[in-house]
Amino acid sequence: MTALERQGQLARTAGRVLAITGTAQKNAALEAIAELLTKKQDLWLAANAEDVSAAAAAGMRPAMLDRLTLTKDRIAGIVEGIRQVAALPDPIGTVTKMETRPNGLIIGRRRVPLGVIAIIYEARPNVTADAAALCLKSGNACILRGGKEAIRSNRAAVELMRAALESAGLPADCISLVQDTSRDTANELMHLTEYVDVLIPRGGADLIRAVSKNAAVPVIRTGEGVCHVYIDSEADLDMGAKILFNAKCSRPSVCNAVECVLVAEDVAGTFFEKAVPLLKEKNVELRCDEAALALIGGNAVPAREEDWDAEYDDYILAVRVVKDAAEAIDFINAHGTGHSESIITKNYFTAQHFLNAVDAAAVYVNASTRFTDGFEFGLGAEIGISTQKMHARGPMGLEELTSSKYVIYGEGQIRE
Repeated sequence: MTALERQGQLARTAGRVLAITGTAQKNAALEAIAELLTKKQDLWLAANAEDVSAAAAAGMRPAMLDRLTLTKDRIAGIVEGIRQVAALPDPIGTVTKMETRPNGLIIGRRRVPLGVIAIIYEARPNVTADAAALCLKSGNACILRGGKEAIRSNRAAVELMRAALESAGLPADCISLVQDTSRDTANELMHLTEYVDVLIPRGGADLIRAVSKNAAVPVIRTGEGVCHVYIDSEADLDMGAKILFNAKCSRPSVCNAVECVLVAEDVAGTFFEKAVPLLKEKNVELRCDEAALALIGGNAVPAREEDWDAEYDDYILAVRVVKDAAEAIDFINAHGTGHSESIITKNYFTAQHFLNAVDAAAVYVNASTRFTDGFEFGLGAEIGISTQKMHARGPMGLEELTSSKYVIYGEGQIRE
């Protein structure tokens, strides 16, 4: 038995305990985690500082360094997210359907945990705590496999969470971390079908595609974020410029950041006069089609064909002029990844058509795509943002981490 198989076996055993643990004890464990992560945050920050220093020395891009970095304020946000998860209703045991059949059988459907959830993710130490908290509340054991850039941060967080679990009377192996960050262990985890019930990749497009292609364990795809903002001919252009700036620049390395803006030709010149100076504040590189390039001029560069499908995770924005909403919708459905899309318009009917026609997990009217987030949606946190259509779509909270079983009550019925 390999080390990872043993880890899977321990997670399976712990998960069976957790699956029948009551809400009060799960909430107590979450509160213990929140308290210990706060009390021992200096240990977590020190480990993270080592990760950040090593990543900077290795040449990691600034936007990705920001993704990796923890601060006291960010830890406070993570802890608040854990407490929000504790405050949410427990989905486990909820009966979603109950009916009596003509033969007298009472048949119901009850929510149950998925079992053991493995998460493969990149340099995002906040995911370690978010994922663990959601899995714990939904009755699932989790095996976490973060990227090598965040290994010190992840070890520190998991050690604290495991200690908190034990203090609350739960098995430490409800939460575990894969210590070896090599590709070999990632591949082994993808094939750990005897112990892992579902695998969730969280990171860039390359990671998600590789896991989806190679895994034998069932996969929920998350996070590919080629998101768009469409500025309609009837948009409030000042509002649109501010929304675009927020959607691109507040945190460009995250999956809900916008990567492409589409602008109706009737308002393109005026809109660029308002938006380009804001984007220049962050030195955003604009990659434009011919029409946009002619209007923006020296502040832009020509777009290549691959720019329309790029997830930059950086201060880079693809810019395209379109005829109208119909062309924008066609373009988004052809080039988007089904994550988050936004229209800026004052026309109610155009907005409704956009909501109906755009194929994405989250579709906005007059708001930034940056709100596609478990915390912002009232889920406490999220395990990832699903871009698929089966079982779960959009930010994945507690309910999305459950399955169901049928429970049947009889009085001696037999089938003829």
